[in-house]
Amino acid sequence: MKTTWIKLSLAAAVATFAATAGAQSVIKIGVNQPLTGAVAASGNFVTNGARIAADEINAKGGINGAKIELVIEDNKSNPTEAAAVAEKLIVRDKVPVMLGAWSSTYTLSVMPKLMEYKVPMVVETSGADKITTSGNPYIFRICPTNDIEAQSFARHVAPLGIKKADILAVNNDWGRGSADSLQRMLKSKGGSVGRILTMDATAQDVTSQLSQLRGGDADTIFVITAVEQLTLVLKQAQSLGVKKRIITMGGSQSPDQLIAHAGSAAEGTMHNMMFAPWHPEAAEDPAAAKAFIAEWNKRNYDKAGLTEGFRGYDGIRTIAQAVAKAGAADPEKIRAALWNVDFKGITGRIKFEKVGPAGKESGQSTPNTYLVKINGGKVDLVK
Repeated sequence: MKTTWIKLSLAAAVATFAATAGAQSVIKIGVNQPLTGAVAASGNFVTNGARIAADEINAKGGINGAKIELVIEDNKSNPTEAAAVAEKLIVRDKVPVMLGAWSSTYTLSVMPKLMEYKVPMVVETSGADKITTSGNPYIFRICPTNDIEAQSFARHVAPLGIKKADILAVNNDWGRGSADSLQRMLKSKGGSVGRILTMDATAQDVTSQLSQLRGGDADTIFVITAVEQLTLVLKQAQSLGVKKRIITMGGSQSPDQLIAHAGSAAEGTMHNMMFAPWHPEAAEDPAAAKAFIAEWNKRNYDKAGLTEGFRGYDGIRTIAQAVAKAGAADPEKIRAALWNVDFKGITGRIKFEKVGPAGKESGQSTPNTYLVKINGGKVDLVK
């Protein structure tokens, strides 16, 4: 009986060790993105970029010998779903860190869950300033805030001769916040803002707003919305005979997609980007940019998605570096390690500065921005 008991104990110990080793051989990373719904194209592009990064890291041996496993969930382009997905990833899938959640509105809805369960999230796209100023120490953002983007764009105001601008923005946290930031920046540069109009994210007809802007005396119209709606805006602006310069903000416009779907209506428009894949030599790390583009094309992903996919790519690389520094798949250790991340990403140098109330600071990296213009069906860099 004693011998049998010892054998059973040894078997149990071996099984426990094997289970532990198996658990340590995989690092789960949650991915909370809109894979269906109004902005599904963008969410899928980001997710594809995340897949490329995970595969690249795994091919090199993983993180301290452990392979990355992406646990991908669809927030359905809905803030309520985004919060539910976050809870599912944390509670059921036991992810120690997440990437998400594309829209500022979705990210803001997720943030209370991060605080409740004390799990960090790298924010790859959402630009609303209050994401990093509200006092959430589990937020680390690699994309620019609305204010950072507006201030970065300021260098183009004088060369472009912008004197007065109107703004047409999607009616959500990102759109309204970006409009406010643009207004402050333009006034600081001696310019002025005329009309500020909004449109619902799901609106298919914005001719009323465009008709109002057509008759104004502004020389420029700033448009802030996702590429799906932007295509409609450009087509309707052309049909109404709007002749003003159109510049988009937010880095989510995908000029290649606009050329393909808006055609001549996209000609001459300008777009403020966080990555210019047509000019990889301008990236912070040109070699990484070229390798990312090559792999994206090798997989036959939609080339229009490169301007979104890089966000997922840099986001997973940021998380991987933090996990490696943490030495464990532990949420609190990963959160602490994110403060020590420092590398050249495609989006620029990724290094977090503290933003927000003392003791509850969020992390904010300051990426590069690039202004491009669609000329003759091609995308040129505006220097």
